[in-house]
Amino acid sequence: MRIKRIEFEGKGATATIERRDRGHEPMILAVLTAGGQTREHWVAADQQDDIYAMAEILQHALDGYRGTNSDIHDYYRQLQWFEA
Repeated sequence: MRIKRIEFEGKGATATIERRDRGHEPMILAVLTAGGQTREHWVAADQQDDIYAMAEILQHALDGYRGTNSDIHDYYRQLQWFEA
């Protein structure tokens, strides 16, 4: 089984997460739309600290508040599907 995309919907924001290759390096792309603006956030699929930072950004944007470690970890677990 391979998961290719996950979509999140939160309070006034949405995010689409995909795994893509940039050259020969596997990357995770998060496309976050909030407040009428869309931003892309790329991290290397083998960099756990960067993936966790991406989870922090997603949690804050989608839930509308800075969460606890357990709030952030809920998003991090979903991003782990895309790790290298």
